[in-house]
Amino acid sequence: MLQKLSLRKRLGLEVFRLLHKREVKEHVLKVLFWECTVRCNLSCRHCGSDCKKVEKTPDMPLEDFMKVIDELTPHVNPNKTLIIIGGGEALVRDDVELCGKQLYDRGYPWGMVTNAMLLDRKRLDSMLAAGLRSLCISLDGFEDFHNDFRGNPQSFKRAVRAIKMLVQEKELAWDIVTCATSINFDSLPAFKEYLISLGVKNWRVFTVFPAGRALTDKSLQVSDDQYKKLMEFIVETRKEGRIKVSYGCEGFLGSYETEVRDRFYNCMAGVNIASVLVDGSISGCTSIRSNFHQGNIYKDSFVDVWNNGFQKYRHREWAKKGQCAKCDMFRYCEGNGMHLYDENENLKMCNYKRLK
Repeated sequence: MLQKLSLRKRLGLEVFRLLHKREVKEHVLKVLFWECTVRCNLSCRHCGSDCKKVEKTPDMPLEDFMKVIDELTPHVNPNKTLIIIGGGEALVRDDVELCGKQLYDRGYPWGMVTNAMLLDRKRLDSMLAAGLRSLCISLDGFEDFHNDFRGNPQSFKRAVRAIKMLVQEKELAWDIVTCATSINFDSLPAFKEYLISLGVKNWRVFTVFPAGRALTDKSLQVSDDQYKKLMEFIVETRKEGRIKVSYGCEGFLGSYETEVRDRFYNCMAGVNIASVLVDGSISGCTSIRSNFHQGNIYKDSFVDVWNNGFQKYRHREWAKKGQCAKCDMFRYCEGNGMHLYDENENLKMCNYKRLK
């Protein structure tokens, strides 16, 4: 049973709620994702694509994205605005380094999310030379599970190869992200030890949300009992202090707030985070459904959209319906993450309710 919120935690949540209201009012852009391609060299069972994108969708030309950056630059502090390149799999493009160098020359720190299939020493060195600042690599468990999960017999070895390179890079910020499922759940303690043995210092764990391919594969969902045990596992691992682990930005977690993450939950999509998708759509983050898109760079000004759009992201009264209508946690949760809403703007899953 989920414990009741302590008075101290409620006071913390109230303070954080007021701070979040100020962040909404100011809506300073801090992170911009670029979905540079929807091509991928893996076929992951849990891919969160809405399945409307196909591999024939062309990559966005680099010059089109850089026009967005040049429009944005007078309105932000580039040194404090992180650009994250993703996909698909970004490294299937051969101009990632060119993009990174152009961002670096304009003062922007940049990072990447990758499955590491194409991340060898030569490619890593070329990206570091172009100013790469951060990297996130997916590794979901031991070899048999990871290869099956990612749909490629080489995926585990390639990811581990990349990790062994990154351990040697003292100036690069990087972490490993792992998807917890009902299948690999019991092996997570042993997998934690394996990551520590590799030299991994930062580890993020998330659970599958029902979208894309994961919508119909129920085996990928952890049970409610496993979900509670996952929170306890993260709490205990954080207390150990041998590897810094945190739970992903899935939603409000009641009494586990600040116990499994470094800060209280709030959805920063459309508040501090935006994305430019491969077709030019302007969104909050790449996992959010298309009916929440706010415009398109090929017909709208990105800066105008950022300043004047995103109202449903920033003002969430519309979400107080259904299972959220009478929930006393809504004032803190505001209806969960935007990526958990369907095309009819109904919440598909509540993390807090699962823990109860």
